[in-house]
Parts: sequence; structure tokens; C-alpha cells
Amino acid sequence: MTRCFNVSGPCRPDKHYMVNLQSRLEEIRQMIDDGEYFVINKARQYGKTTVLRSLAQYLKRDYQVLSLDFQNIESDEFANGNAFVHAFARETKKGCVPKEMKEKMLQLADNRNQYARMAELFACFSEWCGQSERPFVLIIDEVDTAANNQVFLDFLAQLRAAYLDSDIVPAFRSVILAGVYDIRNIRRKLRPDETHKENSPWNIAADFLVDMSFSADDIVGMLEEYHTGMEIGHIAKMIYDDTSGYPYLVSRLCKLMDERLAGTEEFQDKASVWTKKGCLKAVKILLEENNPLFDSLVNKLGQFPELNAVISRQLFQGQPVAYAPDDTAVRDALMFGFVKVKDSTVQIA
Repeated sequence: MTRCFNVSGPCRPDKHYMVNLQSRLEEIRQMIDDGEYFVINKARQYGKTTVLRSLAQYLKRDYQVLSLDFQNIESDEFANGNAFVHAFARETKKGCVPKEMKEKMLQLADNRNQYARMAELFACFSEWCGQSERPFVLIIDEVDTAANNQVFLDFLAQLRAAYLDSDIVPAFRSVILAGVYDIRNIRRKLRPDETHKENSPWNIAADFLVDMSFSADDIVGMLEEYHTGMEIGHIAKMIYDDTSGYPYLVSRLCKLMDERLAGTEEFQDKASVWTKKGCLKAVKILLEENNPLFDSLVNKLGQFPELNAVISRQLFQGQPVAYAPDDTAVRDALMFGFVKVKDSTVQIA
């Protein structure tokens, strides 16, 4: 099967050209070995799902891994605790679940006429953790997809309680939540009023410091798999300089050069497109197109007026913005991937 550069959904090594994730997986594995509860919060299309799927495979020899995606739970299934428990159990039984646990999850998922409490779901998990010969790791992707009601807060509260009581009652060795919103800021998505912005009851998450962006060396490794006789180091550096290593943008530029430009009148073969001229042409196309990442960023500017004001001040007025961790607009800009912090100053990413 011919591989390609991927910008739609998670990457698979058998289908797509990818950077080597080994060093990132090793860093995350160390956090899991230490029994950490942490959140991978990065902007859209930053490779979170690709990393989580690779992580689940990487861990399975030494850990019992339950990996879920909240995008598979419909919004109306977050309407109340009963509906949520049925949906969560349904998704759980799709995984590699021991026979006796699968039967219990089937009962919770399929018996719609019986009211199910969240405590029953966590009791099943505790029993499962106690019986497992390997430590249990819970991974939930897109955890903020339906973070718009009290049921989600109740789930986080139960999850926190189970994790904190793991020295008394069997529970998950490590919990990994992934989404755009930091768990400490999720309540900002739930409620617009100022008094409920901070999610302090769940501030137990460890710092996640693994760099998810691509370095120039990462890009070199990906291009070595592709290979056209190009000056790989030079092209990788150009791509990195134009994207700051944002995974989607790196892959999009590569995809444009490989599929859109190669074979055109201006670039008759792949060797001619993987040049400085070809790279600049791909950047021009990227800046002129509509794509899901740019649409998402524009959306956020409409949703958060204070964020819009900060970005406008930098782009159109040239005003420097000092980094202040208590500045909500700046924190939003960081969370959604608009800016980076360098020398205590906020800069457009």
C-alpha cells in the first residue's frame, strides 16, 4: 500500500508518513509509571489522537488499558446520569474486557429500563482493577466534547475520588484525559458566568510537559521515509520555520507539495517540487485555502471577544503583550494554539 501525508484524522504507520513518536511515548510512559493523573490539552489537529492510539499499543504489554473516545457518546446521552452510565458502559464493552466484566458492562449498557447510577459504573471499574494482573490505565480522548452540563462535572468528580482513594479501594493506576480544554479550565466551557470559571475541585492534574510539536529533526525523520533525493535537512528546516512545528501545518505543506504541486507544469516531477521554490508555493496555497484548522481558529475568535482583542492588538497594532498567567484571554490564546510565550512575552505562534 502506498503511504501518503495525512491531515484527516489520526495517523497510522502502515498508511501515512509519520514522525517517530518513540521519545514522546517514553516520556508519557514515565508519567504513567509514576501513577500520574494528567491532561493532554492541545489545540485542534495537534496529533493528540495519534499519540493516544500509539500509546495504547505501546502500553498493552505491561498495563491493562481502557481507551475511550467521548465523541462516540451523543450529546443527549449527557442529559442525565442514567443515560451517561448506559453510554459509557456501551463504549467500555467494545474494548478488551474480561468476560465477567463484559457481562456487567452489558447489564449496565443494555438494561435501559433500570436506573443506573454513576457509582455503580465506578464500582465495576474498581472490581476490574482489583482482579487485573496488570495495573489499569484509563485513557479518554475528546474529553471536552460534551462538557456542557452537570453530568460531565459529576463524572469528573467520581473519577477524581476514585483516583485519590486508590490506596484504599482498587482503581486506575493512571488517568489520561485529552482535549482542547485544560481540565482546570473546562468549567469556562460549561458556564459563562465569571464566578464559576475555575474548575478548582479537579485541580489534581499533573503538569504535562511533553512537547507535542514537531522539531526540525522530527520532520527530517518523516521526510527520510518519503525520500525524493531532496536536500532533506534544508527542506525540513524551511517547513519548521514556516509552521513552528504545528503538526497539521507540517503535514499539510508536505501533502500540498506531494499531491497538489508534483506533476504540474511548474513542477514536473517530485524532485523539482521538494525545493525552496516548491515549499514557498505550498505555503502560498495554504494561506489562501479554507481548511478545518483555520476555520476552527476563526470560530474561537468569534466565541471569545477578549481573545480576539489580544490577537488584534498584536497583529494589527503591533502592541507587545506581556505574559500574565492570570490573564484569561492570554491563557485562551495559548490553549487554542494562537500564541506562544518567549522571554515572558506573548508572541503569535
